Amino acid sequence: MSFGGHVIRTRKIGIMGGTFDPIHYGHLLAAEESFFALDLDEVIFVPTGKPPHKKMRRVSSTEDRYTMTLLATLDNPHFKVSRIEIDRNESSHTVDTLREMRHWYAPDSIQFFFITGLDAVLDITTWKEYTALPSLCNIVAVNRPGYQVGKLEQLPEIFKGNIVPLEIPLLSISSTEIRRRIESGKNVRYLMPELVERYIYKKGLYKRIGR
Repeated sequence: MSFGGHVIRTRKIGIMGGTFDPIHYGHLLAAEESFFALDLDEVIFVPTGKPPHKKMRRVSSTEDRYTMTLLATLDNPHFKVSRIEIDRNESSHTVDTLREMRHWYAPDSIQFFFITGLDAVLDITTWKEYTALPSLCNIVAVNRPGYQVGKLEQLPEIFKGNIVPLEIPLLSISSTEIRRRIESGKNVRYLMPELVERYIYKKGLYKRIGR
């Protein structure tokens, strides 16, 4: 993009959405690998406010999840955290968040890269207004254990050239497993940053869930 005869470099911004209940090293590794592989300027973590796809289980409070995300990212200068979905009263949808975030920047000055797991990308046709996503962002499909990159070819034609597969070291860590381990009194050290682990135990999160 040029302005007044000067070329202004388009900023490349990664956006990593998730429930982050809790955030763990798998999330952080995906964001860090995306940052370097795609030459991003920064990665913005967006904790989900009211996740529409997780209404069947109890989700930790928005403030707890936001605080854990802050604690996990505070030592990385190119990681930021946004409250955009937490402060929204209605259910959170990626397409709404991307549209709103584009208004934070001058027109044509940024390029968004939405970072998520390959498993989520393969389910993208169930997302709200999924056909609008290619005009709003590139989609980074981070590999996950048990999923095949080749299945991306089965997605609608509008996603051709829009999805960026990203191979990273496989960390078989999930928030679900962390919650289960805490509930049953098992060790969770080295699965997440120590500050997040301390916060969980201090607040008594994930103990006796559903009991």
